[in-house]
Amino acid sequence: MLSTAIAIFATLLLGITILARLPFHWWWIRCCEFPRLQIAFLAIFALLLTPLADGSLRWLAILSGLATLVIQACYILPWTRFWPVQVQRYEPGHDERCVRLLVANVLTPNRNAEGLIALVHQHEPDIVLTLESDDWWGQQLDSALASQWPHAVRIPQDNLYGMHLFSRLPLASTQVERLIQDDIPSISTEVTLSCGETIRLYAVHPRPPAPNESKESLWRDAELLLIGKRIHEDPVATLVAGDLNDVAWSRTTRLFCRVSGMLDPRRGRGMFSTFHAQYPLLRWPLDHVFSSEHFTLRDMRRLPGFGSDHFPILTTLCYRPSRADEHETPEANHDERHEARATIREGMEREQES
Repeated sequence: MLSTAIAIFATLLLGITILARLPFHWWWIRCCEFPRLQIAFLAIFALLLTPLADGSLRWLAILSGLATLVIQACYILPWTRFWPVQVQRYEPGHDERCVRLLVANVLTPNRNAEGLIALVHQHEPDIVLTLESDDWWGQQLDSALASQWPHAVRIPQDNLYGMHLFSRLPLASTQVERLIQDDIPSISTEVTLSCGETIRLYAVHPRPPAPNESKESLWRDAELLLIGKRIHEDPVATLVAGDLNDVAWSRTTRLFCRVSGMLDPRRGRGMFSTFHAQYPLLRWPLDHVFSSEHFTLRDMRRLPGFGSDHFPILTTLCYRPSRADEHETPEANHDERHEARATIREGMEREQES
């Protein structure tokens, strides 16, 4: 009986691992991409149990556990210090070219605005992006930040997809768009750095694939890939920030990076897992900052929690186009661009089934 249980456990982990690789939008498949680190540790645990199994069941458990561990490691390792960095380290002496960005999903029912505001004043970011911020959150942030961060974009909503952007740096050509779904906003704006150069910033928070949100990831995927397509077609210095409701190693996020040519500053540095703040054993990187090849990384850190289910993330990037050639920019092939276009088209044409 014990041998059978160990074999079933190891085989189940392998089944979940294989399921995550299937190219379908159903939420229960896409969600298998999230806990790769947890599944890898469970595979190690299964391997440790294999001496208790007998005969052919032992070998089935060993092979399943090893296969699971190898596949998961291939996805996880780029977001560890065992991998080369993707965004190069900045050179001191170019502070006027740097932009410090704080991204925080506040969790709408959370009312500890003082905790987040204290973090903002402690770290003095140039730009503050909040997600899930409703009217109440907007009022708290306005009263505390508007004087020092006077350039703002306010999209209060009570459906968990509100968004506020506060900036010390001037904004221009700002657009609030609802790219795929009418109740999901995003922000596109130009930001003028202290050195006088202008960069573009996209702020996003697409709907996740989950039973209480959406049966499929199609609309999330379409929004991310549409932004990626825009970046590819107009390859200026660009940052993309927000809660993507997707992990860094997912099929969609990796395709987004290849379609857009954007770089992930976490690669080679760590996962910086931001969700779930209350459950240490169930965490993965949902909140992201991506940069084009025009930037180098000065600093990236996960900040302490303030009552939300997400930790804030603070990233400082420096605009250094002269070092663009030092980066290996990801690039999509013909089939991947076709897949992206097809996903965007289907996301625009189909109505969401919740």
